[in-house]
Amino acid sequence: MDKYTGKKLDGRYEIHELIGVGGMAYVYRCTDTIDDREVAVKILKDEYLNNEEFIRRFKNESKAIAMLSHPNIVKVYDVSFGDMIQYIVMEYIDGITLKEYIGLQGTLDWHEALHLTTQILKALQHAHDKGVVHRDIKPQNIMLLQDGTIKVTDFGIARLSDTATKTMTEHAIGSVHYIAPEQAKGSKTDGKSDIYSIGVMLYEMITGKLPFEADSAVSVALMQLQSTPVMPREINPGIPVGLEQITMHAMQKNPSERYQNALDMLGDLERFRLNPDVRFDYKHFVDSEPTKFVENIKKKKPQPIVDEPDDKDVEELEKKKEHKNSFYAVRSVIITALILLVLFCVAGLFRGCMSTQATDVEVPSFVGLTILEANEENENNFKFEIKSKYVKNKEIGEILEQDPEPGSKLIKSGSTIELTVNGKETEVSIPYCKNTTKKDTIKALEDRNFSPEIIEVYDSLTPKGYVCDTYPPAGVKGTIGSTVYVYISKDEYKEKVEVPKVTGETLSAAQNALDILKLQVKYIYDDESLEPEGTVIQQSPLQYSKVDEDSVINLVVSSGKGSETTVNITLDMPTNVDYDLDLTVSIDGKVDSSYTNKLNPKYNSSYALSFTGSGTSTVVIMLNGQTYRRYVIDYTTQNYTTTSYNFIPTEPETEPPTEPPTETVYVPVETESEINEIVE
Repeated sequence: MDKYTGKKLDGRYEIHELIGVGGMAYVYRCTDTIDDREVAVKILKDEYLNNEEFIRRFKNESKAIAMLSHPNIVKVYDVSFGDMIQYIVMEYIDGITLKEYIGLQGTLDWHEALHLTTQILKALQHAHDKGVVHRDIKPQNIMLLQDGTIKVTDFGIARLSDTATKTMTEHAIGSVHYIAPEQAKGSKTDGKSDIYSIGVMLYEMITGKLPFEADSAVSVALMQLQSTPVMPREINPGIPVGLEQITMHAMQKNPSERYQNALDMLGDLERFRLNPDVRFDYKHFVDSEPTKFVENIKKKKPQPIVDEPDDKDVEELEKKKEHKNSFYAVRSVIITALILLVLFCVAGLFRGCMSTQATDVEVPSFVGLTILEANEENENNFKFEIKSKYVKNKEIGEILEQDPEPGSKLIKSGSTIELTVNGKETEVSIPYCKNTTKKDTIKALEDRNFSPEIIEVYDSLTPKGYVCDTYPPAGVKGTIGSTVYVYISKDEYKEKVEVPKVTGETLSAAQNALDILKLQVKYIYDDESLEPEGTVIQQSPLQYSKVDEDSVINLVVSSGKGSETTVNITLDMPTNVDYDLDLTVSIDGKVDSSYTNKLNPKYNSSYALSFTGSGTSTVVIMLNGQTYRRYVIDYTTQNYTTTSYNFIPTEPETEPPTEPPTETVYVPVETESEINEIVE
């Protein structure tokens, strides 16, 4: 047992068990005896108490999380920075990491990946709005609860807004498989760095693989800077194109070409959710000289990546460096020639079009088509001016209106037609809905073309049935058609029941203790346990956990089969008895006929008996109906105690003499007349 388990911090936090060990701290499951709730306490390791860098990171984490309040971010309740011990008291989360979940599932269904990524982005949007950049987003720092809710944890290397201009040091690097290129080379990081990490996680969820893997950290970092990952659909063809586009857009190496904030990425995910066939028109600048970042890694001291590139990597970099100037010169000439050629071609086409006389045509109908279909049916070369409007029951991309209207007049071929397309690009402010009714809130949001989603929560400050909050909050601009989460106050918060310790108790005693607390019991038997039959050997949830009334407590109970042992007993027979005796054995009050036997002490001065069982048993030996020996057997220790009784000999009963049977004489006869004479 470690030195903290079983202790109480500051007379308040009772430490029950160690539940995690990180690079710089231990995490314990504890009970807050004042607020009567289960918490997690993160204690800085002793070896770092005098390390200013680790103390800074530890304090930075508490400061970062304390600024945040979001359902998808772990809460901080208390901090203590003493000379002898430093700890953070946080929300206790009963779940597994997203990394563990991916390991169990292999590849996640894209619907599930979409659900999890959306929650993570909402948490990060909240953090970024508060000036907190996480900088170590990875599935190991995402906790997944049984109901599918996620919690973002470990803000140990988060950057606060007051350090926005600082670059990274070797102590502030995140996990190399998930860090953004600018983070790998030690440049300034911001919210877009977290977006890159989200893209890597989404890639891993939908493909079951990391985009970059190598033998060393520096090799992975170089791949983050230079290499293009395999497209997700090449690994998993079942991924929709739109989701692949979102994933790769988030993973662009140039921060300016990624999503600029979490809200932008959430918007595209929502568009994709509403229409999985949607396509996104992302235009990315392709860096023709991706190795330009490597020079920075080579020059920077200290380097954020601990591993050094091998000789082969350095040799390749030097070769690229040698032909750099000539390569740029040749490339510039080629690009200039291509640009001039394109300009001449465009000019020629323009003159050709101008020489063609425009004709008068009737305004065709494009309503109900998609933009792609409209372009295919655009025989008269109309130019389209696109506007957006969202209608919930229409398909995304469908043309809702046009100006001029179909058949209204004659227009010149090549004229401009304004098309209103069903889309979500239009942004509208979310209305203030706190303390309004559910009905009024839904109407207010739908009037602005939002899609409200109701979530019931406990809130002591808001009357039941009224809105206590929305997400995104009031005043924030959201794309029309996007989801707004409406938190409705439900019944007052019910006190939770603390689960008692019932391990080691008998099943009946455990059931009685849990019945008193109005907790239900389910149990299974364990045949391998060495504990006596009926002993509770495991419970879930654990003792000190807080659960609602009527919750089910699952117990594992020993069947006793694993604890059965055999005890051998030598029965001494009575002396001076030379006739047969009837042996009868009863175990715990029941006669066991398998032991019944006839013994003659004249020939058997002792008799061996074996008994198999668990716990304790009382064995009574009877001879000719008289109690002769009583044994109390402890199968656990394989010992027994003996109580002896005197045997009173009695002469065996002799059978009474019997009269000899009457002999019947048969007389042979030969004729019927002789028979008749005998009868007469």
